[in-house]
Amino acid sequence: MKQFAVIGLGRFGASVATTLCGLGHQVLGIDESEARIQAMVDRLTHVVQADATDEDALRSLGLRNFDAVIVAIGHDLEASTLITLMLKDMGVREVVAKASSDLHGKVLEKIGADRVVYPERDMGVKLAHSLLSPRILDYIELDPNYSIVEMAASGELVGKSLRELNLRARLGINVLAFRRGEAVNVSPGGDDVVQEGDVLVVLGSNDAIGRLERLRGGE
Repeated sequence: MKQFAVIGLGRFGASVATTLCGLGHQVLGIDESEARIQAMVDRLTHVVQADATDEDALRSLGLRNFDAVIVAIGHDLEASTLITLMLKDMGVREVVAKASSDLHGKVLEKIGADRVVYPERDMGVKLAHSLLSPRILDYIELDPNYSIVEMAASGELVGKSLRELNLRARLGINVLAFRRGEAVNVSPGGDDVVQEGDVLVVLGSNDAIGRLERLRGGE
């Protein structure tokens, strides 16, 4: 069991905090809004109403003993920057900070954030891909050129073994896993046959993934 603190209990912060708590970890929620604190009092391990930009208040919470602190304030660049800076100065081992823009993210990285997340941007990317291809179920951008995608099997992919499809040689695509109902195969072999309804987890360049999406009964 790990200990996490989430500063800012808006939609993003509340979602992260309740998910971590639901997974069995101890979570401290911090927000200056009494309404938000009251909404989370029965959903998290502990909640504290405090102004996290107040250094004395922040230090009093003993956050350096936590496994990670998530700064979920994205709309106020000054506040999230100040809080991130103070947390690192206090010796917090891992600070994850939410950014609302690339510039905001660069500032957070410069002052020591261990990880910067862009929930609005990432959700926009996922939505765009799902709209362009209904077979795309999830999308993780590793860098501007490479991604991991969850894709529902259809077209040419169905009824053939991975050896027959030979996606690595043909497209530069690596099949990392596939899911069939509740069962997940995390190390598929060449003899595994893709069936209708399978969900493939693939890794490749964005160009290669685009070509894979277009596969329909042969090339």
